[in-house]
Amino acid sequence: MSYELKSARYLARDILSCVVQPGDTVIDATMGNGHDTVFLCEAVGPSGHVYAFDIQEQAVASTEALLRRDNLLDRADLFCCGHQHMDEHVSNPVRAVVFNLGWLPGGDHTVTTFWETTREAVSKALNLLLPGGVLVLCAYPGHPEGDRERHELTGFFATLSNKTYNVLHQRFLNAGPGAPECFVVQKLI
Repeated sequence: MSYELKSARYLARDILSCVVQPGDTVIDATMGNGHDTVFLCEAVGPSGHVYAFDIQEQAVASTEALLRRDNLLDRADLFCCGHQHMDEHVSNPVRAVVFNLGWLPGGDHTVTTFWETTREAVSKALNLLLPGGVLVLCAYPGHPEGDRERHELTGFFATLSNKTYNVLHQRFLNAGPGAPECFVVQKLI
């Protein structure tokens, strides 16, 4: 197969590969173990920049180690704070913002994203997007707060003006319960 439709995470990565170009500024709103931050640093190249956020020191340390290993640390600023504070650290428009909601893979499952701060962060991310830029968000409804976030995001994104944004919600109909779902918002103007 030349293309395999695998999951929400793979769709998100494909979209980012099409949108993010060398020299762009982007945000990883939930750095987790650092894999998206590394991917974004590679995509923006030496003239671009990535701002990455996470509330857990473990996530920041893991991400920093990956970036150091791949000699990409100079392309990123890492912040140990909630993504709802992104506008305190990023003032220039960005080409893309990436969210992977839920908990840190391999981490404490009681430390998770919550709708209230996610909504605030998503609103700020939409304000930071350049025309043609994208917000790509993977929601994980396999736990109560993740299901709430998915539900609330569906309603929130449905209210966005179609003159300003295109919004896609992708989910696999034959996946098991709790499978990740992908939301993509492209700013038109």
